[in-house]
Amino acid sequence: MGTLLFRGVVIGIVAGLLAFGWARTFGEPPVNQAIDFESKLNEAKAAAAIAAGKPVPEDTEIFSRSVQSGIGLLTGLVAVGAGLGALFSILFAFANGRIGRLRPGATSVLVAFSGWMSVYVVPALKYPANPPSIGEPDTIKYRTGLYFLMLAISIASTLSAWMVGRRLAPRYGVWNASIVAVACYLLVLAVFFWVLPGINEVPAEFPAVTLWNFRVASFGIQAVLWGSIGVLFGCLGEWSIAGDRHIGTMLPSGGPGKDPAPNRAR
Repeated sequence: MGTLLFRGVVIGIVAGLLAFGWARTFGEPPVNQAIDFESKLNEAKAAAAIAAGKPVPEDTEIFSRSVQSGIGLLTGLVAVGAGLGALFSILFAFANGRIGRLRPGATSVLVAFSGWMSVYVVPALKYPANPPSIGEPDTIKYRTGLYFLMLAISIASTLSAWMVGRRLAPRYGVWNASIVAVACYLLVLAVFFWVLPGINEVPAEFPAVTLWNFRVASFGIQAVLWGSIGVLFGCLGEWSIAGDRHIGTMLPSGGPGKDPAPNRAR
């Protein structure tokens, strides 16, 4: 297990570096556009406050924009990647050999896809990521609580669907059990999507293209993280099996430490 954890952390760091490249290329342009939009709004509010004789609130910047988009973004994604890699190694150890007759590579990709869907895609479909200048400061705790509630529901629903599929497979077959599990999963999600309140705090004048590009970039960052971890972890798993088979062919048929052809005349 220690080897798997170490492997997961290293692969997670590599995935974080790849995600950083994606974020710098596709994520930073819409973020900069959103910040420019926010700056114009703040300037308009400041001008209105001055005209009304009210004090203008000071906006202090703890970290510069270059730090945020450079070392800050890199550090955050690498740390998140390392954590996801460690978590993924535990999930892989639990799933490997328990999902039909899938090889480690296919198991790794399937676990990564399931993790990406349950941890990011499903919660983001209900409460998508927003760039700066979107969202009221007074509702940030409310919005954060709803998002984490949806995240917990998504993860619990995914685990429950896996358990239902495994329980039904011996009796109804893998295909039929999978259909029932997926149907139950979608039904539970549909109920919570309908019950939980929606949040729409996007200003009417905010550019729709900027919002779209930001959300696509956010999906891409998570896809690169989970996809890289799943593919790289699966490749290492397949190489390990290939190495074990190669070593097995080099050993005598009687096992290590035994004479492959004992001299009967001794």
